[in-house]
Amino acid sequence: MAAGGSGGHPVTPVTDSRVRLDIVLYVLALLLACGCVFGGVLVYQAHRDRDRDAAEQERYGDVVHAAEDEVEAFINIDYRKAQDSIGAVAAGATGDFKKQYDTSTDGVVDVLRRNKSVMDGTVLWAGVVNVDADSATVIAATTGTVANVSTDNKPVARSFRLKLDLVRVDGVWLTNNLEFVG
Repeated sequence: MAAGGSGGHPVTPVTDSRVRLDIVLYVLALLLACGCVFGGVLVYQAHRDRDRDAAEQERYGDVVHAAEDEVEAFINIDYRKAQDSIGAVAAGATGDFKKQYDTSTDGVVDVLRRNKSVMDGTVLWAGVVNVDADSATVIAATTGTVANVSTDNKPVARSFRLKLDLVRVDGVWLTNNLEFVG
């Protein structure tokens, strides 16, 4: 009987093959645990990337929608409802553009009424040139007509390309600058 044994079972000596098997099993368990951790990190990164991409796509959509709304307001002006037309543009404006637009409103309304101007148009396309969390640049192309006293009040085709600089103010995208481009 072996020292410390109970006497009922023979003591089996630990062999080198048993030690090797234990080491292999420990290494295998360690590799499996590392693989699980690595897989978890990859899944976390994939979810984070997907959320970031979704937020970025939403931002792009919000920017394009705001730019299209502002351009539509800008190119749809009717002298019979001049103040409404002007107000629609001002509602989507901010900063220098809003100040400049507000200071020229009276003169614009006078010109619209005197010339009996009616502009009617739609945005053909709008594309984001640059965007970050609080500013964006958009290019838009429009098509439409203009009728006034110089066209004998007959609609004449007009197309415009506009560049808009937008800023995010209290969660809303507003136009800070609007200019005609070639």
